Amino acid sequence: MTRKSDRIDFEIAFYESLVKDKEDFVDALIPLAHAYTEKGWFEKGLEIDRRLARLLKDDGIVHYNLACSLALLGKSREALRALRRALVLGYEDFEHLKQDPDLKSLHKMPEFKKILASIE
Repeated sequence: MTRKSDRIDFEIAFYESLVKDKEDFVDALIPLAHAYTEKGWFEKGLEIDRRLARLLKDDGIVHYNLACSLALLGKSREALRALRRALVLGYEDFEHLKQDPDLKSLHKMPEFKKILASIE
């Protein structure tokens, strides 16, 4: 195992222990979702991102992360809906959005191109 892999495994175990009895512990759920995604456990990351979107309905970053998780799993239509929602809620890191490898599966879609055109 590499140091990075060891770190990710440690983070997952740590944050899972924190949310075990507190399913709405947002400050632990956010890094847990990130660690799952970094580990390549996209389904688990999506599960947490969906939970966060229910808990933080008006958070643009949470909905952006949900869009990324959906896109990583090839759920393009849902990803586009979540991305549009993130923008409506105030997500503004447009440079990151344009280059985010998590959204690569959306890049050739006309709907994604429309989103990019609307933020330019």
